[in-house]
Amino acid sequence: MDHQRRLRALRKKMREQKLDSVLITHLPDVRYLCGFTGSNAALAVTQERAVLFTDGRYTAQAKLETTGARVVIAAKSALGEACSWIEKSGARRAFYDPQNTTVAALGLMREAVSRRRQQTFFQPLERPLTMDLRMVKDAEELLVMEKAALLGCHLFEAVLPHLQPGVPEIEVAATLEFFARSLGAEGMSFETIVASGKRSAFPHGRATEKRLPRRGFVTLDFGVILNGYCSDMTRTVYLGRPSKAEQDAYDAVLAAQEAAVSAVGPGIACGEVDEAARQVLRNAGLDQYFTHSTGHGVGIEIHELPRVAAKQDQVLMPGMVVTIEPGIYIEGKFGIRIEDMVAVTKSGARVLTPAPKAMIQL
Repeated sequence: MDHQRRLRALRKKMREQKLDSVLITHLPDVRYLCGFTGSNAALAVTQERAVLFTDGRYTAQAKLETTGARVVIAAKSALGEACSWIEKSGARRAFYDPQNTTVAALGLMREAVSRRRQQTFFQPLERPLTMDLRMVKDAEELLVMEKAALLGCHLFEAVLPHLQPGVPEIEVAATLEFFARSLGAEGMSFETIVASGKRSAFPHGRATEKRLPRRGFVTLDFGVILNGYCSDMTRTVYLGRPSKAEQDAYDAVLAAQEAAVSAVGPGIACGEVDEAARQVLRNAGLDQYFTHSTGHGVGIEIHELPRVAAKQDQVLMPGMVVTIEPGIYIEGKFGIRIEDMVAVTKSGARVLTPAPKAMIQL
């Protein structure tokens, strides 16, 4: 990954907003900007220099991984020494991301600078700079994410024979996760969701000891981490033979999902994509059962900007990767969700998770 280019892009944003220094403490942002993957880090960036502060556990790792920033192994607090360094650099203000800075951390930051500056030196950013940069993926990131997404598709195909009546949901999740590790995944993007029968009406139904039913929906929502980037997909299958109402409901969700995928493209507002899905479910009389947003950005984290939700005016741009995942959840009956990862291109969109979406009956 070209971390030098990313730091240049950050500094350009800093100049545009007249920010003489920023303090990066959110670990995914640190990784994005300089490549360091450790669990304790603070990255101090001015227009002239970038310095990564971490602790002695990461002496060798930081030197090996970090690009574009000097590495300092802190004697005590990495965060404290980063703040002290920014003050000594001559910066008038240090800007931080309030969404990822706790009250306790802010207190430590203030204690690290001279008393006369404690209340004014640190200023919150109006909008997270690095997250804005992370929204648009470069060619190298897209290649990694496509591989992660295709790995997810292979996992779905591999786990289908294990979806048998009587098998516990947690066994299905464990089987899927075993296959993921066996095929090279660093880990799962989030806790695998396996929700069957009436539990499929839980949008985030974690796998339990409940056994798969002889007849009913099974929702699988999962993702893998590959080279630091996440994938995310959902497929809902049916055990046995569905009723007409269940088949109609599935067809409506599939039509809504495909309508939203078709709406994705450069210059399109996220709210328009969300509305494309909702309109289909509205026409089918099922919109009241669609209780969450249509999607979200994906990257180093499983949930990133932009949000694909109602009234979101963020415009899609080439290089963005979003999920498209409408669903319906009818309490006490069943739930259905279908999700793809979609990359925005210059001319439209490209689905990164080409696993079958027509109803699979097992």
